[in-house]
Amino acid sequence: MKYHHEKIEAKWQQYWAQNQTFAATNNSNKPKYYVLDMFPYPSGAGLHVGHPLGYIASDIVARFKRHKGFNVLHPQGYDSFGLPAEQYAIQTGQHPEKTTRENIARYREQLDKIGFSFDWSREVRTSNADYYKHTQWIFIQLFNSWYNNDSNKAEDISTLVSIFSKEGNATVNAVCDDNIMPFSAAEWNAFSSDEQQRILLQYRLTYLAETEVNWCPALGTVLANDEIVNGVSERGGHPVIRKKMTQWSMRISAYAERLLQGLDTIDWSESIKESQRNWIGKSVGASVKFKVQSTKYEIEVFTTRPDTIFGVTFMTLAPEHELVAQITTQEQKAAVEAYVEATAKRSERERMADVKTISGVFTGAYVEHPFTKEPIPVWIGDYVLAGYGTGAVMAVPCGDERDYAFANFFKGQQGMPEIKNIFNQDISEAAYGEKSGFELVNSDFLNGLGYKDGTKKIIEELERIGQGKGKTNYRLRDAVFSRQRYWGEPFPVYYVNGLPQMIDPKHLPIVLPEVEKYLPTEDGQPPLGNATDWAWDSVQCSVVSNQLIDHKTIFPLELNTMPGWAGSSWYWMRYMDAHNDAEFASADALKYWENVDLYIGGSEHATGHLLYSRFWNKFLKDKGFAPTEEPFKKLINQGMILGMSAFVYRSEDSKKLYSKGLIAGEKVHPIHVDLAVINDITNELDIEAFKNHPLYSDYKDAEFILENGKYIVGREVEKMSKSKYNVVNPDDICEDYGADTLRLYEMFLGPLEQAKPWNTAGITGVSGFLKKLWRLYFDDNGLIVTNEEPTAEMYKSLHKTIKKVTEDIENFSFNTSVSQFMICVNELASMKCHHRAILEPLAVVISPYAPHIAEELWSQLGHEGSISTVEFPLVNEKYLVESEKEYPVSFNGKMRFTIKLPLDLTVAQIQEIVMADERTIKQLEGRTPNKVIIVPGKVINLVG
Repeated sequence: MKYHHEKIEAKWQQYWAQNQTFAATNNSNKPKYYVLDMFPYPSGAGLHVGHPLGYIASDIVARFKRHKGFNVLHPQGYDSFGLPAEQYAIQTGQHPEKTTRENIARYREQLDKIGFSFDWSREVRTSNADYYKHTQWIFIQLFNSWYNNDSNKAEDISTLVSIFSKEGNATVNAVCDDNIMPFSAAEWNAFSSDEQQRILLQYRLTYLAETEVNWCPALGTVLANDEIVNGVSERGGHPVIRKKMTQWSMRISAYAERLLQGLDTIDWSESIKESQRNWIGKSVGASVKFKVQSTKYEIEVFTTRPDTIFGVTFMTLAPEHELVAQITTQEQKAAVEAYVEATAKRSERERMADVKTISGVFTGAYVEHPFTKEPIPVWIGDYVLAGYGTGAVMAVPCGDERDYAFANFFKGQQGMPEIKNIFNQDISEAAYGEKSGFELVNSDFLNGLGYKDGTKKIIEELERIGQGKGKTNYRLRDAVFSRQRYWGEPFPVYYVNGLPQMIDPKHLPIVLPEVEKYLPTEDGQPPLGNATDWAWDSVQCSVVSNQLIDHKTIFPLELNTMPGWAGSSWYWMRYMDAHNDAEFASADALKYWENVDLYIGGSEHATGHLLYSRFWNKFLKDKGFAPTEEPFKKLINQGMILGMSAFVYRSEDSKKLYSKGLIAGEKVHPIHVDLAVINDITNELDIEAFKNHPLYSDYKDAEFILENGKYIVGREVEKMSKSKYNVVNPDDICEDYGADTLRLYEMFLGPLEQAKPWNTAGITGVSGFLKKLWRLYFDDNGLIVTNEEPTAEMYKSLHKTIKKVTEDIENFSFNTSVSQFMICVNELASMKCHHRAILEPLAVVISPYAPHIAEELWSQLGHEGSISTVEFPLVNEKYLVESEKEYPVSFNGKMRFTIKLPLDLTVAQIQEIVMADERTIKQLEGRTPNKVIIVPGKVINLVG
């Protein structure tokens, strides 16, 4: 009876689907375990073998936990809104919904072939209205909330209105916009409704504001910082400029401290935690106000070194700072405007990363030093960012390397004073940036003090004169929450007198309308500006024709859509109760599942999805919905599977193509080759297939320089990518070798977190292992399993494997489990083990890794149903107790031979046996050793 993977895998995949084998229940006496893969975007390219790596690992854990008696939630769905589908729609005219649906069908087909134990009954798609209905609801909750610093949580906006109506805003300790005008209760109550709404917008957790954004004209949308690489859009490589736009924003900054503190409570890699800590960027210092001479303006700076205030020689503003236009003098106006325009073409990330380029322009304006009253020139420079801190820095060249370089670069120019040294240290070659090892000099009342005492003293004086105060600052900025695109969640928002109004949640979802064009309108409005029926009837509570807008009862709806991270910021909770139409998840389901026990996904989401999802989870916790503060207890970032690219080598001065072994000394140019035209194991090029491939039509007449009658391609490890033609389709591996082989091989490649190269040639060894496993159970005539009692060695081999695999799964060390399986099967084969007492538990142990063959073995052994919930075998330590020890026997410290002896022998017995051994007699050549050192169970050494 032969092992036919294709029949076995199709059979059990169908069985799992029909019986909903992996469906979790929300009511169980079993302990719960929630294992989740990071939300996939269904691209048109489908999966390559790199994509399933994390899914296989999470599936092994999910299956293992079921064997261990857990009620396991292991769901899957699709983050199906986004730019790629929309760009494809723009190019082809096909509706994004159609291409998204087709891509999902392709993904599902591929995922099913690999045999994942997903609970497909809970599948979600962010682009389905029954899903984004709840995303819209969460948005409304954010709009109707403010952050109370006193209670340290989000509260309903009605509590803020109550305070305003009784006390005004003087005593309110909230996270809010800067520079809010104070008002009394009487003034609040006298404000019109519109005036009150405008004030509340300054406090709401989601709000409208004019902000600097990354605008990509080619894509017609705003991009987040993590969507920009080297100054261009990650998608398509289009130029990105800085632009001011009215945008929806999320006040994630309110949660900065909690996001920071929460990192200490979760089991994530230190590198991801450090990325988030740096992104949040907590710093303690002081806020200082500098008065602009001859104007009504003040420039506020935040500094972590207020003790260095007497070393300030100039000030630098971000080119986008709101005061630049107001304070720039007429003489400097042209230069400043040209610099601002040039800076707008550089992304924030590019500006932050570029520490070598020094550029800036003097505004012609001066501020007044708070204590000395000296004039301090104001410059603009692109190393200062509008969104970080206040967008202004007090430059202390003697204490900061970047300020030092800036001052020296513009040395001698108008508006750049000499560097002033306030440390009793040499700064002739570089700034002194340490916080210790100095005393302040040239610093008035701070002279003789160090960092700590100087900081305390200056903050006291700043507060005394009303020009500053101690402050904790965060680099984390509020997140832009608008996209000028079509394929995204519509906002549940309409506008009355230009002010946003929330649609009553009972009328959700507000469904994405049909449009003819997916590009922005001719007057620059987002694509929803092309919709003909996109107005809100506030009486009938329905979407109606734009032609009916009268601004009395029928009003325009929001034209932007939500960003890609909207739906992915809460999706793990939807899986808990995926078919609940009334709420995003019931209180009972949320209480039962709590949060994700194991989350596996890419490290590239460190400061995007992983930060936003923590923010939304904390907000929903504040509002009484989420049961826990953190969404993901443990996070593992899987490494990348790299592709093995193939190359032919073209002569630089002819159409000769040299085989790999013949390129030495030749001037050649490597050309990527589609893996479809080579033998992936022998690396031989199929010359005719290459000539007829549409990519290589230029080489139909090329001369192929062969070695031993063959053209051997070169190979190199690179990122797996369609552009490098090194993508390996998992469907092909499943068809040729089987899904179980794919699963085992991906785990066998190396530790989960590390990058490792794919080599199809190596997969044959894993395929051979499964056939060898099969032959323990079957010969050509059928089942050969016996009921005989196994030997002690057979039990030992099994229980070593049970122990190793259990420890490996619990430690997420999957590659070493595969090695242990191979060792075990080889040992059992050499012992001719066909014993049921060994082979039944072995099938269960291997089941998480190779579920299809395990199911078939279990069935053939006479069992009903699935192996998936059979109890995982427990290790019996008695089988692992060693009765013998193979001792190394050394002479004067050099090992000469080994001898196997029972472990219960005494020292005297061991010495008697060793001395009588003919190998010892030969080594001694008649001599009597001076000393015989014996450590039972460890070493034997004869000296002299």
